[in-house]
Amino acid sequence: MSVSFPIDWCRSQFPALRRIVADQPVAFFDGPGGSQVPQRVIDAVGHYLGQTNANRGGRYATAFESDELLESAHATLAAFVGATQAESIVFGANMTTLTFALSRALSRTWNSGDEILVTRLDHDGNVTPWVLAARDAGATIRYVDICKSDCTLDLTDFAAKLSPRTRLVAVGCASNIVGTINPVREICRQAHAVGAQVFLDAVHYAPHALPAVEEWGCDWLACSAYKFFGPHIGILWGRPELLKSLTPYKLRPVTEAIPGRWMTGTQNFEGIAGAQAGVGYLADLGRHLGTLSGAVDGTLRNHLVRAYGAIGEYERELSRLLLSGLAEIGQIRVLGLTDIGRVHERTPTVSFVHDTLPAIEIADELGRQGLFVGHGNFYALQVTETLGLEPDGVIRVGLMHYNTAAEVNRLLAGIRELTQS
Repeated sequence: MSVSFPIDWCRSQFPALRRIVADQPVAFFDGPGGSQVPQRVIDAVGHYLGQTNANRGGRYATAFESDELLESAHATLAAFVGATQAESIVFGANMTTLTFALSRALSRTWNSGDEILVTRLDHDGNVTPWVLAARDAGATIRYVDICKSDCTLDLTDFAAKLSPRTRLVAVGCASNIVGTINPVREICRQAHAVGAQVFLDAVHYAPHALPAVEEWGCDWLACSAYKFFGPHIGILWGRPELLKSLTPYKLRPVTEAIPGRWMTGTQNFEGIAGAQAGVGYLADLGRHLGTLSGAVDGTLRNHLVRAYGAIGEYERELSRLLLSGLAEIGQIRVLGLTDIGRVHERTPTVSFVHDTLPAIEIADELGRQGLFVGHGNFYALQVTETLGLEPDGVIRVGLMHYNTAAEVNRLLAGIRELTQS
């Protein structure tokens, strides 16, 4: 039985969507910079701080509860990324910090003459940590180019630069500025064929599609909970055998057990509680859809698969509406894939430039109307530099599954009025 997307149910979960600016509800199109969060995430953070606040290892109730929370969260986030082993999940401050820590440890296994592949499509958080680590190890960085016409990764260039000297390929699952989704399964296959490891940045991908580390065959994956409806905390997944074999920089004493040996200092336990609640929201969306369609109940991963299937279909509808509307407005150039028939190859993140108006002016005016969009380069410096878009950058419209067609139409009307005035 076909079921329409339960947008009202979803929006009812997010208290921020009730905010008013200029006598109108705010339309949040800034999701790629950080999503809004459901009430249960706010409650989980508050409950931890109010009822369970303790460090680990104590012989009392709140410490026991903190330990139980952490063990449960490791299992929950493992299911989220598509892993079977809870010990493969490492929590940290954010994706960038975790990537710096991993790059520092991995670089100790590299030598002069080794090569590291990064791309010109990525956020700098998946470029500079590897550039600096390669520099320290005496390894060589090679950049995979993009096709400027549609901002897709140049897979021919990737294949040409991949070699038996390649030790690591660092690539994003999806671009945070133009939305391009990369064929990561094929990238992993080709990299492994020459003996290279693959590190995937799923920060921008995870709000829109479900990661699948074991299905893809990657070696490492990082994401940030605040992009998929949780608080500010980072998640790193690694193959357990790799997490065990590497030596991270740690204080003394250090546990030899994973993932503890990778988690430096006192963790953000309330953030971990919120991250688990964010995944719980997505799973409940899957359960809600299952109830509407009469589907048999299943595992946490099953619920997430169902939720993301519906999210993807709904967001593609919004993408078609936005891309079609922008195409009708003069003096606007949309970056990346604009073919309505290829929306499945991109996330619902659409960036554009205007022939004469700076991005910051457009963002300012739309913000005054309660239309919250991003402007700048969003740390996707390789993209904006390659396309000659510095220093102004772009306007970025980031749709999420809590957005509506009415909000998109309101945004298009605001852009049309602004650019034609």
